Amino acid sequence: MTERTDPPLSADEFTTLRTFLDFHRRTLLLKTDGLDAEQLARTHAPSTMTLGGLLKHLALVEDSWFGEVLAGHEPSEPWASVDWDADRDWEWHTAVQDEPDALRALLRDTIARSDAVVDALGGDLDHPAARPHRRTGEPISLRWILVHMIEEYARHNGHADLLREAIDGVTGE
Repeated sequence: MTERTDPPLSADEFTTLRTFLDFHRRTLLLKTDGLDAEQLARTHAPSTMTLGGLLKHLALVEDSWFGEVLAGHEPSEPWASVDWDADRDWEWHTAVQDEPDALRALLRDTIARSDAVVDALGGDLDHPAARPHRRTGEPISLRWILVHMIEEYARHNGHADLLREAIDGVTGE
């Protein structure tokens, strides 16, 4: 079972951002604990979103922002070999083919890589990402990426709340 710790009520900015991100990462993993492949693939009309798709999507988002944008790495697998022009939502569509433990491991492994990239920066929230913003060309700071990732998880955790409740009635954090 996934364990989760509340962020501290008083901490420096870097610690606050990191612990809120970790809180939201673990919230998503908690929402998928104990579910089998069929449950992770279940939709709730009118959406086609699934909890398995959320796990895979957020693994992609982690790798994209921390690995590619922040660190400047090339896309890693499984993302590198995807024909994104053929299916822009590949991660959502293919999650139903993955085993639950593989989906959870994909996200956990990606989180570990992301954390290693952030740790290497030594808490420098103003550290510029290796790549500028793709639409504006402006530099992106580690601070912005952390805040964006908290927003990304928080938004999708709301989806996860509804999906999990529709599956088995489980509610709450």
